[in-house]
Amino acid sequence: MLGASEPRNYLILIQNNGEARATGGIPGALAILKVVDGRLELGEQSSAGAIDRFIPPLEVDPEQVAIYSARLGVQMQNVNLTPDFPTAAETAKRMWDSRHEGQTVDGVLALDPVVLSRLLDVTGPVELTDPEVLRLLQGTDLPTSLTQENVISTLLSDVYREIEEPELQDAYFAAVAGEVFAAFTAGGGDETQLLRALTSSVEDRRLYLWSSHAGEQNIISSTALAGSVTGSGSGGATFGAYFNDGTGAKMDYYVKRTAQLRKTCQPDGYSRYTVRLTVANTAPEDAATSLPDYVTGAGVFNVAPGRVRTNNVVYGPAQALVESATLNGEKVPFGAGKHGQRPLGTVTTELGPGENAVLEVTFFQVVQESEPQLRLTPGIQPLEDVLLPPEFDSSCR
Repeated sequence: MLGASEPRNYLILIQNNGEARATGGIPGALAILKVVDGRLELGEQSSAGAIDRFIPPLEVDPEQVAIYSARLGVQMQNVNLTPDFPTAAETAKRMWDSRHEGQTVDGVLALDPVVLSRLLDVTGPVELTDPEVLRLLQGTDLPTSLTQENVISTLLSDVYREIEEPELQDAYFAAVAGEVFAAFTAGGGDETQLLRALTSSVEDRRLYLWSSHAGEQNIISSTALAGSVTGSGSGGATFGAYFNDGTGAKMDYYVKRTAQLRKTCQPDGYSRYTVRLTVANTAPEDAATSLPDYVTGAGVFNVAPGRVRTNNVVYGPAQALVESATLNGEKVPFGAGKHGQRPLGTVTTELGPGENAVLEVTFFQVVQESEPQLRLTPGIQPLEDVLLPPEFDSSCR
């Protein structure tokens, strides 16, 4: 994978958590990482918007299309509506390769601004040096020096206030990522700290890797790097709560969540689990007028400015069944589906500034006896602030 026998090209998807996708965020900024004899070099930088739509859509696993729609194969921005990273990565590779004649991607790497902030904690601040980017920043309050403290708010919030054109926003995003990678590949910082930063990013599911080479992917698939939601990596009593933006905007910067597993035990020997999600829209009351249209969506997708619409997709373990969904204590209809052998329920929520909600999806006939796990779409919040300890009913004692 490190280019010992031949040069390798890896497509980097830089996920923007301000607009949620199941694996993290919309992959707005793209880059090619070249690897030769273990040496890393950042190559071409681009954006999802520069990859034309695919009409008709590229073929994607029909089971996942039934859940997430054919949009999976239409735009680079939507390849990760599915939480299954191998599917998203393979589709992204095909899209990139088809638009770059003579260039073949050997794998796909995905990360988000939180990963960049952790790398900056190791390397120290980086300076933007590209003359085009520096000209772009003239007259704005955006920093030319990126640090662990400012990179998340800069990339997920401030850039939209200071730069109106989406193409220029992506250019700034890519430039920041490029400088961070340059510092990373230059070998700056303590190796132990770097390993800790990368390990925590994998554990939080902010860092994914997929290889187009079957032997390598077989090894990756047994690790958290794979980001698979079916197969051996998702066995046992594994649950998932994944979020896709339905606003068509960058309002997820203002969304705060918690997630918790609750278990009750039944006389028939089966277990019943409820995935409990709390969600709040912390945007200012005057978000409709105080935030840029690009952040609120300006109502283009029939969501009033300032409001946040989210498609919540909750997975249970293989062979279990979805029993019910409630929103603020009231039963609500849900979209039932199956991904592999895993059942899922989809519920859409919509919140105005200052509003909050509690969504619960319950699964029954859970046969697995292993320690339950709940996997989540990573957002801006630290995982430890989102994922609450599981709660077991007294019937399980």
